[in-house]
Amino acid sequence: MSDSHPVELSSQKSPEFVLPSEDPTAIKALDEARLLDDKTSRRDKVVEILVRWPEFLDAWAEIGSLGRDPIEMYAAYRVGYHRGLDRLRQNGWRGSGLVRWNAPHNLGFLRCLEGLGLTAQEIGETAEYERCMIFLKQLDPMYGPKNNE
Repeated sequence: MSDSHPVELSSQKSPEFVLPSEDPTAIKALDEARLLDDKTSRRDKVVEILVRWPEFLDAWAEIGSLGRDPIEMYAAYRVGYHRGLDRLRQNGWRGSGLVRWNAPHNLGFLRCLEGLGLTAQEIGETAEYERCMIFLKQLDPMYGPKNNE
C-alpha cells in the first residue's frame, strides 16, 4: 500500500485579479517624467510623484529602475511590492489566484516584484531571488524574466 494521496483535479480556473486603475493625473505625471532625457531629472520628478501619490505602484517600479545603486533599487522595489500586496488584498486576493502581466493595471506591482527578485540576485540574496521568481510564475504561469516590458 502506498502513502500517496489521490490528486483531485478541478475544472475550476484560478481566479484572476486585476488591480484598479491609478489616478489619471498620477499616470499623466509619470508619463511626462519618463520623457525627460536626464536620468537625474527623471528620478527627481518620480520622487515628487511618489510624495504626492505614495501608493502609486508604477512610480515605485520606475524609481526602482532609476536607483543609483542596487541597494536603493532593492529598497524601492520592496516598498512597491509590499504596497502592491496590500492593494491586491484590498481587492479580494487572498494569497492565491492569477495576477497577469497582460493586465496593464497589474504592471506596477509585477515590475516591483520582478525588480525585487533581480536586484536580490544582484546583491547575492539567492533565496529571495528564487522566492520572487517562483511567486511571479505562480501569479502568471506565462512569466519569463525581462519578457514583460
